Amino acid sequence: MRTRVLGWRWRRNSLRRRCDVVEAWCMLVVGVLLLVGAPLAGAAAGWWTYDVARAEATAQRATLHQVRAVLVDDTPAAVPATPGGIQRSFPALVRWTATDGQVRTDLVRVPSGVRGGARIDVWTDARDRIVRAPSSTSVIWQRALAVGLFTALGTVLALLVARLCVRRSVDRRRLDQWARDWALTEPGWTRRTA
Repeated sequence: MRTRVLGWRWRRNSLRRRCDVVEAWCMLVVGVLLLVGAPLAGAAAGWWTYDVARAEATAQRATLHQVRAVLVDDTPAAVPATPGGIQRSFPALVRWTATDGQVRTDLVRVPSGVRGGARIDVWTDARDRIVRAPSSTSVIWQRALAVGLFTALGTVLALLVARLCVRRSVDRRRLDQWARDWALTEPGWTRRTA
């Protein structure tokens, strides 16, 4: 059955046209690219993202340093977690000693319910400003997997759109050819003259 449905485009017969062969090759190429190309594109994009993000995190760890800061004020009492289970955080004032020996203060996001005087780890840059912590390994992997997945899905979408465009073009050409052939054949069948 499969040979009857798909194989007629590959075999020589009087009904096969050049557009049928083009369509058959397009289906084959799209099928191979869907099975092989899209996963490879996703894997390549994911690995590239992983390498870049890991290099950025390593460079950040080399230029940033972790400092123990002391929370100056209490944060609001424990608040129910968000629907995703993530605990809410609030801006709070912290104090730490900079590399030049001066005491500095700044606002950082701290989980709810933390009492004043608690020690908190913060990351500072070369000018002793508080900055975001370097990406953890799990965050790097999440970013790489997301980029890889979306690249693979984007490749699949692009291939399917290209296949649709080719299919419409081939169908249009096939209908034009059938109309031309019918215009030549129809007068002999119906004994009508144009």
